Order: sequence, then structure tokens, then C-alpha cells
Amino acid sequence: MSNILPFDQHKTDQPSLQPLLDLVAPDMDSLNRLILSYAEAHVELIPKLAHHLIDAGGKRLRPMITLAAANLCDYDGEQHIKVACAVEFLHTATLLHDDVVDESDIRRGRKAARLLWGNQATVLVGDYLLAQCFRMMVETRNLDALDIMSAAAADIAEGEVFQLTLQNNVATTEDDYMQMIEWKTATLFAAAAELGAVIAGRPRQEIAALRSFGRNLGIAFQLVDDALDYGGEQAVMGKKVGDDFREGKITLPVVLSFRRGDEEERTFWQRVIQQREQQEGDLAHALELMRRHGAIADTVERARHYGGIARDALAIFPASPARQALEEAVDFCIARAF
Repeated sequence: MSNILPFDQHKTDQPSLQPLLDLVAPDMDSLNRLILSYAEAHVELIPKLAHHLIDAGGKRLRPMITLAAANLCDYDGEQHIKVACAVEFLHTATLLHDDVVDESDIRRGRKAARLLWGNQATVLVGDYLLAQCFRMMVETRNLDALDIMSAAAADIAEGEVFQLTLQNNVATTEDDYMQMIEWKTATLFAAAAELGAVIAGRPRQEIAALRSFGRNLGIAFQLVDDALDYGGEQAVMGKKVGDDFREGKITLPVVLSFRRGDEEERTFWQRVIQQREQQEGDLAHALELMRRHGAIADTVERARHYGGIARDALAIFPASPARQALEEAVDFCIARAF
């Protein structure tokens, strides 16, 4: 398990997102039209910059989870499209902000918007998309759904600030790191799934089950991303392999490697991550240390653990194509690491 390989979608024995794509296909055209509609503005730069990221694709996994959760809960209406669009806009806004904070160069295989239009425009367009997200939520007239998204936005912002306090700190604990990804990543997955049950008016236990599903899927998803940064491929990641290392990011493989290393190895991590003094060959050496201490394999194993919790959370629902598609989506997210 120490070798992290890109996921090959052509292998028939591998889990796939296809069941989820097939399930939500009837709604995706409506969702995409709504995304284009709400990305429009009187100032030409706003849709131009927004479309640069939106049109780059991405799996749109979070809004698909909202649509699938609504299907799972037998929702019969149209609000799930608007709610899913709001989820995507919140996610897109955070990506634009992240790229500025992290000084990223590539996003979804393209030049980051900040390199083309600058940091100021990128942050402001992110703010516009965030405002449009809440405009859509208000239009649903569902106070519970609005509350979920408001809490998610606050958690994401808190996670971003918390990440700044941990930046380049190799002494970061695993507990602190897990708290950070809970806020930054898992909270939006949780909201995306929970919203499907809320707009369907489902009982409290089903709402809680879908929130648990989304939260644990989100944690697993981020942990696999952490592992792939040190052993995946750019085509899979949508960014350069090793970007986390070059940016001095604290991720779980780094946390585990630092804790398990000897004094000489810890000095290496302090130099390349904390002091950002990187030389040719440092990334390869970092990968060797991670493999030596099982840091990448253990990161994937933790992802599998949280993926299992996500699958178990769906057991409250009767068997259905929606449940099967969501379960396979969990397996797909884990399988990206192999």
C-alpha cells in the first residue's frame, strides 16, 4: 500500500462515479444552466474570471451529492437544483480564495485565476460568488437550509484561519490537522448531503445520517488528496504533484513523517517545510522518508476508515439506486489512491 498510484477509470474492477453521474444526469443540465445564470454580472470581469474556473470542469462532486441525497430522500420538487448550485458556488468561492492565500499556480489543470487577473480581482469575484450562493439560499425560503449553509461558510472560514496558524509548523499535531480539514473540507461535504434531506422534509435521524455520510466522506476525500500529492499524477490531481510540499503545507503525511522520524529527519522537515529552504532532490527525499515510516500508507488507511463510517451512515436508508450510487462514490474517492 506504500505506492500511491493514479486511479484508472478504464479498469472495470474499479469503483466508479458513473452510477452517481447516471443518477443525477436528469438534473445536471438544469444545474449547469443555473450555474451559468448566477455567474453573470454587469461587470464583464466577473463572469470572465468565474467561468475560467467553472468551465475548467472538476467533478462537481459536492452538488452531485446534494442531488443524489434529495433523490435518496424521495424529494419531489425543484429546490434541490438551486441548493446544489449554491453548494457549488460556495465551493468555487473558497477555491478562488484558497489560490490567493496559498499562492497556487494551477487549479483544475489551468493557470490559477490569480495569475491571469491578479489577487484583488480573484478575491472579489470569490466574494461575488459567495454572495450569489446566499442569494440562492434565501430564494429557497427554507430557513433550515439557509442555517446549514451559513454554518458551513463560517466553519470553512474558521478552517482557513486555523490553517494559517498551522502554516509551515511541522510540530502540528494530528488532532489539530484533523480539526482543520474537518472545517475546511468536511463541513461542505456534510452540508451538501444534509441539504438533500432537509429540503425533502425528512425526519431528524435521516438528516443526521446524511450529515454523517458527507462529513466522513469529506475527511476521506481530503486524506486521499494528501496522499496523492506525494504519489499521484497531475492529470488526476488537477495541480502539480508535490505542490503541497513546495508550498510548505502541513498535511497528514508530513505530520506522521515528522513525528516518526529521528532527529536528523526532523531537521530536514524543519528546513524544507518550516524554513521553506528547498533544494533539488528534497521532494524525492521527502517521499522516501514518508514511505520509510508508512506515512502515505497510513494516511490512506485513515481515509479508508472514514470512508467505512460514511458507508455505514447510509444503512438507515432502504436499498435503492441512490444509496448504491452514494456508496460507490465513497469507494471511488478511496480508490483514487491506488
